[in-house]
Amino acid sequence: MKTYKRTNISPAARKRRRFTQDTLFDLIVALLLAFIICACAYPIWFVLVASFSDPAYVNSGNMLFWPKGFTLLGYRKVFEDSRIWIGYGNTLLYTLGGTALGTLITMMAGYALSRKELPFRNLLMGYFVFTMYFSGGLIPFYMVIKKLSLTNTRTLMVIISTVAVYNIIITRSFLESNLPEELRDAARVDGCGNVRFFAKIVLPLSRAIIAVLVLYIAVAYWDSYFNPMIFLTDRSKYPLAVYLREILLTAGTGAANSVASDAESAQRLQTMVQVIKYGVIVVSTLPIVCVYPFLQKYFMKGVMIGSIKG
Repeated sequence: MKTYKRTNISPAARKRRRFTQDTLFDLIVALLLAFIICACAYPIWFVLVASFSDPAYVNSGNMLFWPKGFTLLGYRKVFEDSRIWIGYGNTLLYTLGGTALGTLITMMAGYALSRKELPFRNLLMGYFVFTMYFSGGLIPFYMVIKKLSLTNTRTLMVIISTVAVYNIIITRSFLESNLPEELRDAARVDGCGNVRFFAKIVLPLSRAIIAVLVLYIAVAYWDSYFNPMIFLTDRSKYPLAVYLREILLTAGTGAANSVASDAESAQRLQTMVQVIKYGVIVVSTLPIVCVYPFLQKYFMKGVMIGSIKG
């Protein structure tokens, strides 16, 4: 029978070995995360840099990290179009109105579904979840909107994306995890009804989830272009996304249409297309990106609370 000799390792040596292993693991994780950050951030940085670079460098691919031939040509071409300002005004109206209304409705629905005394609570929740996977389709949806006389109205653009079942689910989970039943019982003893309890206690204690809802709903409204294309016929009511799409299509087809008439002008227009596209991307995304830093501290808390029980 073989006998194994026990190796005695001093506590100091064991501590040094553990420190070395932890340091190596942290270094590998840091390098991996740095690579992922660079892979995600570089496309955004490239779009920003390309929007300020000379079209010749952008089209030739000689510009990678820093602007070359600094120019504001792309932004000048974008903002020369009066449709941009009309679109900005409409988008702000739809986003602010829809976000405020959607946040309020979602909070009310989430609070109601979080109350155990709500009749048929599980049945209602199952019905909401069912609509996430099955719908009547685009044509019946359009027919309903037309029957309600909401086509080509700003009212429709405000209310069409107010409610999302996913937002209701995370709101319900948040309220179930952060509003103890004892708090509701104490408010009931003091004569506080549901409306007053919701306005005076639930909303002030739900800043984290409200910030999450504001960001989710605002981004959905800001980037929306499909619904306006279907339901709006009055160009004065178009949001920014639809106008930017038209600008991109005009810039792309303008060069092709002018080939037969003036080859030199067509070539000059073709070189500007890419810069105009990058300028359009920055113009359309910068405002909503600027909102994120103000909501970030609430964003992580609001999403994660309620995901872990115990």
